[in-house]
This record gives sequence, C-alpha cells and structure tokens, in this order.
Amino acid sequence: MSRFLFIIFFLLNLLAAKAAEADSLTVAVDSSKIIPKHFSENLSEKYSGNDFDYDVMEGEAENYLGRAITWFFNRMGDIFGFHLSPEAYQIIKIIVYILLIVFAIYILVKLLVGDNASSFFSRKSKMVAPLNIQEEHIENIDLDSYIKNALKEENYRLAIRYMYLKSLKLLSLNNIINWHFEKTNSDYYREIENAALKENFKKTSYLYDNIWYGEYALDKAGFENAQKDFERLNQNLKNAG
Repeated sequence: MSRFLFIIFFLLNLLAAKAAEADSLTVAVDSSKIIPKHFSENLSEKYSGNDFDYDVMEGEAENYLGRAITWFFNRMGDIFGFHLSPEAYQIIKIIVYILLIVFAIYILVKLLVGDNASSFFSRKSKMVAPLNIQEEHIENIDLDSYIKNALKEENYRLAIRYMYLKSLKLLSLNNIINWHFEKTNSDYYREIENAALKENFKKTSYLYDNIWYGEYALDKAGFENAQKDFERLNQNLKNAG
C-alpha cells in the first residue's frame, strides 16, 4: 500500500513540474549595438511653409465659406503668381464675414421696413415724418405737408407716394371710391365709373407702382413729369364733381 501511495505522489510531482515548465516564458535578450539618431541642422527650414502650418484650418476642418475663399485665392495665386500668408487669409475671411453680416442686416431691415430700407441708414430719412395709413384714416391726414417735406428733402419717390395717397383721398372725399388701406389699385380702378377719371387713375397708378415699389431712382425732372399726371387726375376730379 505504501508503495502505491509513493508512485501516485511521484506522478503528481512530475505532472506539476511539467505544468510549471509549460507556463514559464522565455525572454530573449537583445544584445545588438544601439545606434543613436540625430536630426539634421536645417530641420526647421525643411518643414516650414503653408503645408506644415497646423494653426490654420484647411480642407474638411474649415466651413464651406472658408474653403471657398481658400480655393478662390489659391486659384488666383496660381494664375497671377502670388501666394497669401496665413495671416492674410484670416484678414480676408474676417472682411468677408463682416460684409455678409452687413448684407444680412440690410435684408432684415428691408423685410421689416419695406421699400425705404436703403434710406433707413441715412440721416435724410429721419427728417421726413413717417406715415402709417393703417392707423389713421386717409381723410384726416394733411398730405400736402407730407409732400412739402418730402420735396424739401429732395425725396421725390416719397413725394410721389404722398401725391398718390392725396389722389386717393380726393377720390374718397368725392365718394368716387370707398377707401381702405387693404384695397389694391385694381380695386379702386373698378370702383371708378367716370371714363376720363378711370384712364387718369390708371396712368397715375402705373407711375406710382413703378416709382415706389420698383424703387425707381427719380430725379427732379422725372418728378415734375410725373407730377403733371397727378395734377391732371385731380383737375379732372374737380370737373367731374
């Protein structure tokens, strides 16, 4: 029995030794000679230039506008033989962004103010009294004073607008039209029964639409020619009355 136990103990020790040998790792020792590396003296000059400037975003790191500006000036540089520095690119981009912001503000003002958006930024526009025909009935407005002020400031487009409103006011006072600020020129045209007045009104409406809504640059001579048609309408209105 003791012999049997001895054999079993011997076999177990043998198996444990084999397992330990299998789990051990053999580490190879590198005895080769180490050779140090040295950088060349002109390394900074070799890796200088736009291609190695990582402070400036290019390619997909830029937005579409930045890429477009870069592409444009790269093309111009290839054609005319010049190249801009990264600092110049940044200045150009800032200028373009400022111009776009100013343009966006102008569009916003135009949407809010209407046809007088261009004069919104000028001092001259402050000197002409505003007129809101939605809040006040046209028959209660002294349009002659508005026309006088507009002519004083040489704002001939605005004077035409007030002259057209004055014609509508006279037509309304003579019960020829039923005035309302939401009505169109076509609505008033259909309400006029007198043939001569109808034709005069059609002409003045055409002038008003093109000068006011078409933002026509009207000078003094052009205003005086248009003024004759408005005076003709008002005169025919008196004769019809």
